[in-house]
Amino acid sequence: MSAPDPTVSDPASVSVPQQVSDSPPVSEPPPVSSEPAPISENLPSSDHPPPSIPPPTSEPLLFPGLPPSSEPLPPSRPSLPTSSPPRPSSPHNDPEVSHNDPHQISDASAQAQTTIEPGSEDSASSSGDDAGYASDDYSSTSTSLSSSVRDYAFENGRRYHKFRQGHYALPNDDQEQHREDMKHAMTLAASGDRLHFAPLNAHPQQIVDLGTGTGIWAVEMGDAYPSAQVLGIDLSPIQPTWVPPNVRFMVDDAESEWLHPRDHFDLVHARHCLPAFKDWAGVFASAFAHVKPGGWMEVQDLQFVSQCDDGTMPETYALEKLFRLIGAGFQTMGVTLQGAPSLPEKMRAAGFEGVEVDVRKVPVGKWPKNPLLKKVGLYLQAVIMDGLEAVSLGPICRGLKWTREEVEVLLAEVRKDLRNSAIHSYVTMYTIYGQKRTTAI
Repeated sequence: MSAPDPTVSDPASVSVPQQVSDSPPVSEPPPVSSEPAPISENLPSSDHPPPSIPPPTSEPLLFPGLPPSSEPLPPSRPSLPTSSPPRPSSPHNDPEVSHNDPHQISDASAQAQTTIEPGSEDSASSSGDDAGYASDDYSSTSTSLSSSVRDYAFENGRRYHKFRQGHYALPNDDQEQHREDMKHAMTLAASGDRLHFAPLNAHPQQIVDLGTGTGIWAVEMGDAYPSAQVLGIDLSPIQPTWVPPNVRFMVDDAESEWLHPRDHFDLVHARHCLPAFKDWAGVFASAFAHVKPGGWMEVQDLQFVSQCDDGTMPETYALEKLFRLIGAGFQTMGVTLQGAPSLPEKMRAAGFEGVEVDVRKVPVGKWPKNPLLKKVGLYLQAVIMDGLEAVSLGPICRGLKWTREEVEVLLAEVRKDLRNSAIHSYVTMYTIYGQKRTTAI
């Protein structure tokens, strides 16, 4: 990967020019355009500078039963602005959820690692209509790049990346960007509002986010660690232009040769990249070579296999059928979608030591009794519901040669099962992190 001013590993790869939040006021109003409004329009105007980063807080973790660390946790972060209004019945606004209730927190932690207690159907129905979490408004971002990487490909009515076309099977259009930001919120909620589990020192210098997507994790890390230069790389130029001055983005392929200096990064981070990487052993090997002695690699991903502890999930559960078909479609492209359990051993094989694995249950839907777990389930339900077409069309149509009409029939069944609060299904989330030895043997 790269130094502070990296050389991109492909001639088509270019750095994304960034517009930082302390830019001088704009003297003229922007010209009228028929193009979609960039994400920066919803950021604070030049007359109202962006808010300062709040100081660290002592807010308790959602799941406190994590490996002990003497290092401080990152401070709380302001949410990244988007051009979409809050969704109806947002879990953020749920009056039943209390981040300061010790009983809720300890109960959620215990259940996430053992068995999640379901609530009554009346309770599940009272928190809002599931239809409020169907796709509605989507965020939009804009970047300034050369046409060689900004061009897009279109298939089945969805937009895909053009740079190294076909390497990643999911779209990059506004709908998918909105879903990725929702997935970020879900992952933070399920992780106890932690941006990372690896015990970084208080002042890291170099951080890279592989497969950064919309860049929301990189932006929040830049806010949390002003000492660090945070680089996000992705095949798609869809990141925002208004970012902290220590954050930048680059179009590049993490599975190509890394041209950054060796022993360079304090943290190499990859989240939700199982659909993206074909050669995980190669990614881990590159990360190990370019992490500083004492630095960390962290990977976080969902294992999309439906599970249930109380027998309420039928054998005909349409969501599990969909997961299997998507996995088979990805397999034809050389990608192992349900590969999270194999990642710890691949990380160790690359040379990382003290590898820790955190596995917790993530409910699908609002069926849990615990308000915090219900919130996590609502997030995941929205992520799946919004992504049914995005995640299904590429792998199933391209990989398994289904028609779009055949996929739509299956998705109708999936939507019906997703809205059924009597089915208490969940998937698991893996967080794996390991350290490079400080001194050689």
